[in-house]
Amino acid sequence: MQLQLQNLCRQYGTKCAVNHVNANLSPGVYGLLGANGAGKTTLMRMICGVLKPTSGSIRLDGKPIDELGEQYYSRLGYMPQDFGFYPDFTAWEFMLYMAAVKGLDRKTAKDRTERLLHLVNLQEAAGKKIKSYSGGMKQRLGIAQAELNHPSILILDEPTAGLDPKERIRFRNLISDFAREKIVILSTHIVSDVSYIADYILMMKGGQFLLGEPMNTVTDHIRGKVWELLADNREIGEYSRRFAVVNLHHENDMVRLRIISDAPPAPDARPAEPSLEDLFLYHFGENAQNERSDDNVDKI
Repeated sequence: MQLQLQNLCRQYGTKCAVNHVNANLSPGVYGLLGANGAGKTTLMRMICGVLKPTSGSIRLDGKPIDELGEQYYSRLGYMPQDFGFYPDFTAWEFMLYMAAVKGLDRKTAKDRTERLLHLVNLQEAAGKKIKSYSGGMKQRLGIAQAELNHPSILILDEPTAGLDPKERIRFRNLISDFAREKIVILSTHIVSDVSYIADYILMMKGGQFLLGEPMNTVTDHIRGKVWELLADNREIGEYSRRFAVVNLHHENDMVRLRIISDAPPAPDARPAEPSLEDLFLYHFGENAQNERSDDNVDKI
C-alpha cells in the first residue's frame, strides 16, 4: 500500500497554505511536525477529502482518490483536532451512530464498539453521557471512532493537545497498538509525543516539507550544532539574546545551558547528542539566524 502526494497545493486567495508537497507514504507511523500555521491541518484535511486541492493530486496505489471514492474513504479513519461529539449521546450510542455512518452492519458495529471501548478503557463509562467526560476521555473516544472500520490509513490531528502527561502516555500507547500495518499520520507540535512512536518524521514550514527522514536518522544533519556549557548566572541574558537556548538548569552558582548554534557558542562549549526537540528548535526557534529550507520530499 502506498499513499502518494503529488505536487499538492491548497490556496486561500493569495495565501498558499500547502505549497507543492510531494511524498510517497507506505505503512508506518509518520510524525507530522511544524509550528502553528505551518499547513499541517490543511494537508491532513486534503488527505481525508474534507478539502479539495487547488492543484496536484492524492493517489492510493497509483489511483486518484477522487476516482476511488467510497473505496478510499472506507479505508480511512480520521480524528480531527476539534472533534464534534453529540453531548447527550452515551459513548455506546455515539459509537453505534458512527458505525452506521461508516456503513458497518449491526453485528459488526456492536462487536467493534465493545472491543474498542475496552481498548481505550471506556467500557465502564460507556453508558455515561459524553458531556460528563473529561478531555482525555473524549480524546480516547475520538480515536476509538476513528478505528471502527479497521482503517488502513489513520489520520490524527493534534490528538494529545490539552491532555495531562499521564493521558498523553496512555494515548501514545493506544496509537502504537493501532498502528500495525497502517499508514498513520500523527500531526502535533508536541515533539515528545512523536519521538516515542514515530517511524518517520515529516517537518512542515510555510506549507512545504523541510525534511522527511526515518526517526533514527532525522537528527543527523544537526549533529555538531547542539552544545552544552556552564555559564555564570549573569551571562544567561546574553546567551539567550544571541542563541537558541533549548534548556537551562541551575547547578549551584552556575547554569548549564543547552544551545543550538552552527558554531560553538563559547570556547568551553561541548557538543551534545541532538534530539528531536533540538531539531524542532533549530528550524522554528525564535533565534534562528536564517530561514532554512530543503527541497520537498520526493520519496520517503
